[in-house]
Amino acid sequence: MALTKLNNKAVANVTSIPVALGDMVLVSSATASSSASIEFSLGSYKEYQFFFVNMHPQTDNVAFQFQTSTDGGSNYNVTKTTTAFGAYNYEGGGSYALNYDGSGDLAQGTGYQQLNDNGALGNGNDESLSGFLHLFSPSDTTFVKHFVGTVQYYETGNYSVNSFVAGYGNTTSAINAVDFKMSSGNIDAGTIQMFGIL
Repeated sequence: MALTKLNNKAVANVTSIPVALGDMVLVSSATASSSASIEFSLGSYKEYQFFFVNMHPQTDNVAFQFQTSTDGGSNYNVTKTTTAFGAYNYEGGGSYALNYDGSGDLAQGTGYQQLNDNGALGNGNDESLSGFLHLFSPSDTTFVKHFVGTVQYYETGNYSVNSFVAGYGNTTSAINAVDFKMSSGNIDAGTIQMFGIL
């Protein structure tokens, strides 16, 4: 397999990435400006990858979260089973760990899934979250809908936190919309890009 070089070096400027199993095509992009939520409609791509760039909340100590829909966004209530863990390091050193976060799990829950460990994203001027969410075969009508996500963020207590979440939407119906929002308050700023994988 040949290596591909991204000459512009910025994910925000990429429109297509040649990969071995198909192409990643930029389908949609949205930039928040005091937005209650950011919604995306899904089509027929085999997989979707969402990139989050400097998501900044209006409210301190919140979770950046998502939920999916099977009815075009009329209801965001797909039942999910998930698991979450994270690693952190204090800005001043001396406090660090890798830990399982049971508070980030859903067990056949219909609520929004948090993407950041402990839901403690800070709203200071220099605090934000970046990462990705990968959704597999959302239009499939045979199997449940798997996903994995990883984010890195500046926590409200001056920690650097790397959070991991994975699980499945327990539905065989096609998922056709995804909604992102903060657990409290608006999304003050940040960009979400949705890529489809052929």
